[in-house]
Amino acid sequence: METWVTQMAYSEASMNTLTGKRVLVTGAGGFIGSHLVESLVTGGAKVRALVHYNSRNDWGLLESLPKPVMDALEVWTGNIRDPFFVDRLVEGNEVVFHLAALIPIPYSYVAPAEFVDTNVRGTLHMLEAVRRHEVPRMVHTSTSETYGTAQYTPIDEKHPLQGQSPYSASKIGADKMAESYWRSFRTPVVTLRPFNTFGPRQSARAFLPTVISQMLTGDTVRVGALDPVRDMNFVTDTVDGFLRAGTAAGIEGLTVNVGSGRGVSMGDLVKIAMNAAGKSPRIETGAERMRPPDSEVMELICDATLAKTKMGWDSRIGLEEGVRRTVEWMAEHLAAYKPHLYNV
Repeated sequence: METWVTQMAYSEASMNTLTGKRVLVTGAGGFIGSHLVESLVTGGAKVRALVHYNSRNDWGLLESLPKPVMDALEVWTGNIRDPFFVDRLVEGNEVVFHLAALIPIPYSYVAPAEFVDTNVRGTLHMLEAVRRHEVPRMVHTSTSETYGTAQYTPIDEKHPLQGQSPYSASKIGADKMAESYWRSFRTPVVTLRPFNTFGPRQSARAFLPTVISQMLTGDTVRVGALDPVRDMNFVTDTVDGFLRAGTAAGIEGLTVNVGSGRGVSMGDLVKIAMNAAGKSPRIETGAERMRPPDSEVMELICDATLAKTKMGWDSRIGLEEGVRRTVEWMAEHLAAYKPHLYNV
């Protein structure tokens, strides 16, 4: 069966630059990380993949990759909270893609200290190891959540940052650590700030897989707020942004947005998913799925001008096409989801 990576057009220029390079991906067992790893290996990079240690030796979504990709990987298990481990992990690599983070916003209300320890201190450990070992390029992963509710749209990189959840505050802290290492030590870090990403392999922690998994298995879809507006991007476009951020010349020290520039409300996104799935479920909203009022981010729409001018990046997969591909994939992998549960 043809794999997703062979169906997707990533930047050939970026992959040619990375061919044969020793590349580290943290957070490799996650949604975006697994797609990035697959692209890097297919493009000829020598990939070291970090997954979070667990006693089951579970490598997360890496285990869904084709066997030739898995056979080419050097998989490490560990935790970015340990600076001694991170130092050994980073040594010998030429490019570091740092995606490891705690990301579920609802869980950040429950365990904020864990988010600071992982996202801020863990990123500090990565930056210090990159500096110590003189790695030529580190790509640090940010999030559009750091902007909070838009003060103007589309949002460029000069937009003020606002911590509207413990998660977003922890990512702002991590971003500022990256900025400080560039300004203080000239550590060659690029901060990539993707707007909302979706696609195959995404967990039900995210809005769209929650909606699709419910509509494919029942006649009721339970959701939270439907008014917020997001800039939704298919995972291949986000991965292309990472590849370009890892290879483009002269962008060290920059923060770069990646997004389509198109906003869609969560209510309209549900309708797009219904059309793609050919379903007409009943929609129910529940208070347990809502953020606290002052914590909800109401509008995020990207200005990706800098990504286009500095990295040659552009959005390629339209929203409706991306949702269609996601529905098709999820219909074949429903066993990976628990639609009856609210996944925080």
